Amino acid sequence: MTISIFQGRSLLAEKDFTKEELIYLIDFSIHLKDLKKKGIPHHYLEGKNIALLFEKNSTRTRSAFTTAAIDLGAHPEFLGKDDIQLGKKESVEDTAIVLGSMFDGIEFRGFSQKTVEGLAKFSGVPVWNGLTDEWHPTQMIADYMTVKENFGRLEGITLVYVGDGRNNMANSLLVTGAILGVNVRICSPKSLFPTDEVVAYAQGFAEKSGSKLLITDDVDEGVNGADVLYTDVWVSMGEEDKFEERVNLLKPYQINMDMIKKTGNMDGELIVLHCLPAFHDTETTYGKMVEEKFHIGEMEITDEVFRSKYGRQFEEAENRMHSIKAIMAATLGNLFIPHA
Repeated sequence: MTISIFQGRSLLAEKDFTKEELIYLIDFSIHLKDLKKKGIPHHYLEGKNIALLFEKNSTRTRSAFTTAAIDLGAHPEFLGKDDIQLGKKESVEDTAIVLGSMFDGIEFRGFSQKTVEGLAKFSGVPVWNGLTDEWHPTQMIADYMTVKENFGRLEGITLVYVGDGRNNMANSLLVTGAILGVNVRICSPKSLFPTDEVVAYAQGFAEKSGSKLLITDDVDEGVNGADVLYTDVWVSMGEEDKFEERVNLLKPYQINMDMIKKTGNMDGELIVLHCLPAFHDTETTYGKMVEEKFHIGEMEITDEVFRSKYGRQFEEAENRMHSIKAIMAATLGNLFIPHA
């Protein structure tokens, strides 16, 4: 496979890419990480201009896109929610046409999947989904890159996501894992199971890859034999009014040492991932609020696990930069770039 098959393409959702294409991006990410660590320049996007559109704030996504663009020789321009008028004073189509005439690539992080799809349709340049309410594809390349770095493979690995099973992270982990041949389990309350549409996507891919999928509300069944435990915040952006409901509902799905023991793999190669930010203590405004209102000092993951030998969340966070660099270079570069 050559990098030319990616040129000019957008990354809007994982389901739009084949297993071979996703593996290529993961391996290319690992290659670029190696170049970075060795101090070898890789200015594949010299002279390119990148627009970074953020309806939703993010420390990692903004930092990763910014540093990745600079490492590639491109110029990133940040446009926050107060700088853009998508759907307010200007349509997505009009915004896309204008930005496409000025920039060589566009990242969008926000609420609606239709918005990022509209940007891709009308801009005429590659568009990268930095997160929407439905999918988080740039995170997936980093996540499965981290898994491959730790285990040396993806096929046959069992990844268990515990928590809110119908958010964008659960959707993306389930579908991407099914494409890659990873055995993915969603362990959550029944009221937070993934939608039938997402499950159907995943099952279709699993039939081709051999991936084994499981969706269950039974923690013992869900985590037994896990190689990877994955969790995310219990309350996503825009859902701040649901703290009480989620805390009460998701307490049994907290990653703690008891859950680690239930995997039966605590003495093996078990790793724990979290896309961050994580509420593992009370050193945040939200953490203090939850402690005061609900009398718990930890939410989706305990501080003990977060700081334990199992935690790979900071390695995973760093990999956001390397993987985003690979995505941008592959889809926007105009040269053949070997990945190994």
